Amino acid sequence: MLAVIGFLVGEAVEGSSFLFDASISGPAISHPGQVPGGWDALIIAGIGFAELQRAKTGWVDPADVKFDQAGALNSDYYP
Repeated sequence: MLAVIGFLVGEAVEGSSFLFDASISGPAISHPGQVPGGWDALIIAGIGFAELQRAKTGWVDPADVKFDQAGALNSDYYP
Protein backbone atom coordinates (compact mmCIF):
# COMPACT_ATOMS: atom_id res chain seq x y z
CA MET A 1 0.00 0.00 0.00
CA LEU A 2 2.89 2.33 0.69
CA ALA A 3 4.11 1.74 -2.85
CA VAL A 4 0.89 3.24 -4.21
CA ILE A 5 1.56 6.46 -2.28
CA GLY A 6 5.11 6.57 -3.61
CA PHE A 7 3.84 5.89 -7.11
CA LEU A 8 1.42 8.82 -6.95
CA VAL A 9 3.57 11.28 -4.99
CA GLY A 10 6.69 10.48 -7.01
CA GLU A 11 5.18 12.14 -10.05
CA ALA A 12 4.63 15.37 -8.10
CA VAL A 13 8.33 15.76 -7.17
CA GLU A 14 9.76 15.11 -10.63
CA GLY A 15 13.32 16.35 -11.16
CA SER A 16 14.25 16.55 -7.48
CA SER A 17 15.73 13.04 -7.25
CA PHE A 18 19.35 12.46 -6.32
CA LEU A 19 19.37 9.12 -8.16
CA PHE A 20 20.72 8.96 -11.70
CA ASP A 21 21.20 12.77 -11.77
CA ALA A 22 17.41 13.24 -11.94
CA SER A 23 17.47 11.93 -15.53
CA ILE A 24 14.42 9.72 -14.98
CA SER A 25 11.26 11.68 -15.70
CA GLY A 26 7.67 11.33 -16.79
CA PRO A 27 4.93 9.09 -15.42
CA ALA A 28 6.03 6.50 -12.87
CA ILE A 29 4.84 3.67 -15.10
CA SER A 30 7.67 4.47 -17.56
CA HIS A 31 10.47 4.73 -14.98
CA PRO A 32 11.74 1.11 -15.17
CA GLY A 33 12.50 1.58 -18.87
CA GLN A 34 14.56 4.69 -18.14
CA VAL A 35 16.88 3.10 -15.57
CA PRO A 36 20.44 2.82 -16.98
CA GLY A 37 21.56 -0.62 -18.15
CA GLY A 38 22.77 -3.06 -15.53
CA TRP A 39 20.70 -1.59 -12.70
CA ASP A 40 17.63 -3.58 -13.67
CA ALA A 41 19.51 -6.86 -13.21
CA LEU A 42 20.77 -5.70 -9.81
CA ILE A 43 17.26 -4.70 -8.73
CA ILE A 44 15.76 -8.01 -9.89
CA ALA A 45 18.51 -9.99 -8.14
CA GLY A 46 17.96 -8.05 -4.90
CA ILE A 47 14.21 -8.61 -4.96
CA GLY A 48 14.70 -12.30 -5.81
CA PHE A 49 17.13 -12.75 -2.91
CA ALA A 50 14.76 -11.06 -0.45
CA GLU A 51 11.82 -13.19 -1.60
CA LEU A 52 13.87 -16.40 -1.38
CA GLN A 53 14.95 -15.61 2.18
CA ARG A 54 11.36 -14.91 3.18
CA ALA A 55 10.17 -18.17 1.62
CA LYS A 56 12.90 -20.15 3.39
CA THR A 57 12.03 -18.50 6.72
CA GLY A 58 8.24 -18.72 6.53
CA TRP A 59 7.31 -21.92 4.81
CA VAL A 60 7.93 -25.53 5.72
CA ASP A 61 10.18 -27.43 3.33
CA PRO A 62 7.89 -29.21 0.81
CA ALA A 63 9.73 -32.49 1.44
CA ASP A 64 8.65 -32.38 5.11
CA VAL A 65 4.93 -31.70 4.51
CA LYS A 66 2.05 -34.09 3.98
CA PHE A 67 0.50 -34.11 0.51
CA ASP A 68 -2.71 -32.41 1.64
CA GLN A 69 -0.91 -29.58 3.50
CA ALA A 70 0.94 -27.91 0.66
CA GLY A 71 2.12 -24.39 1.51
CA ALA A 72 2.22 -24.93 5.28
CA LEU A 73 3.83 -22.13 7.31
CA ASN A 74 6.37 -22.69 10.06
CA SER A 75 4.74 -22.65 13.48
CA ASP A 76 6.99 -19.82 14.75
CA TYR A 77 6.64 -17.67 11.63
CA TYR A 78 4.77 -14.37 11.91
CA PRO A 79 4.13 -12.68 8.55
